[in-house]
Amino acid sequence: MPWVILIVSGAFETMWAVALAKTEGFTKLVPMIWFVIGAVISMGGLGIALKHIPVGTGYAVWVAVGAVTTLAYAVITGAETLTVAKLFLVLGIVACVAGLNILSDPAVGPNARP
Repeated sequence: MPWVILIVSGAFETMWAVALAKTEGFTKLVPMIWFVIGAVISMGGLGIALKHIPVGTGYAVWVAVGAVTTLAYAVITGAETLTVAKLFLVLGIVACVAGLNILSDPAVGPNARP
């Protein structure tokens, strides 16, 4: 369950990132409200998940999920275009996070015991 909470809270990073961009320097009230809601949910979920997941791995996963979902949102809404380079780099983020997750598993990581 902590991994589900972590992934969902990472996705809420998209909500606060997009809302932050729309506040225009914290001058627009409605996007500011969405920013606060998204940040509380996102960081609250991260805090709950980190009770059970190592902080380095958990934070990396949270950031990666947020980065990937924010880019996906921007591409879907037309705010950004998806290039081969962006796709390659995002896949690199995902691969690195998967690697961290594998290495943090005591059964398969560098300190695994036969």
